Amino acid sequence: MDNLMEGIWIAVFVVLGMVVASFLNVCIDRLPNNKSLLSPRSHCDSCHHRLTIRDLVPVFSYLWLRGHCRYCRSLIPRRLLWVEVGTGALFGYLCWHYGLTIDLAIVSFYCCLFIVLMVIDLEHQLILNKVTYPAMCVALLIAVFSDEQGIIDAAIGGGIGLGLFLLIALVSRGGMGWGDVKMAALIGLVTGYPLIFVAIVLAIILGGLVAIILLLFKKKVRKEGIPFGPYLSLAAIATLLYGTEMLDWCLRVFQV
Repeated sequence: MDNLMEGIWIAVFVVLGMVVASFLNVCIDRLPNNKSLLSPRSHCDSCHHRLTIRDLVPVFSYLWLRGHCRYCRSLIPRRLLWVEVGTGALFGYLCWHYGLTIDLAIVSFYCCLFIVLMVIDLEHQLILNKVTYPAMCVALLIAVFSDEQGIIDAAIGGGIGLGLFLLIALVSRGGMGWGDVKMAALIGLVTGYPLIFVAIVLAIILGGLVAIILLLFKKKVRKEGIPFGPYLSLAAIATLLYGTEMLDWCLRVFQV
């Protein structure tokens, strides 16, 4: 693509990402509460007034309404805005990184999946089976249609993620949740072998750094615990984008 067309496609994907993020926010709001994604239609949680199209324009409606419901003036959660902005920016970056390829579609899907898992775990400290199990099936299906080596790498990666985190969960006696174990297996299926090791190490580094900061400045975290799903999600996205480069760098540095 020439520069003009590339810019146009990136802009299209930024808008597409923001639109998709509106649905991701619906998933984040409703899935933990066992609500249907299709009904009822979007409404204000405070006054229950049904929202119109002008209330649902991604990013712009929030900014135009200054973060308040048009009808009852109650606050709209800022998370809706950040998910829309972040997903739009990420989609634009993915379009620039991959171009109009099948990899763009696959990685965009996985990024949406990990955004949903990340935010739900942040807000509810839950990693839902209703998300991870279907995602595992999709990851296996994608691996099957890639090539013979793809399904082998996915199976090995899933086994390693499941095995390592199952061991951690058993040894820690509750320090690691079973949802994290299932999510590690999912990430292994998505990234495959050997990139699952990159994702795990990166998640541990991210989680460790943030945990140290939180434990230093927020004593209540000691009792509440720290959800690990967000770091697994961020590590999975980073590994999808740059896992091969990070692995090559590590091998060169440590001369393995």
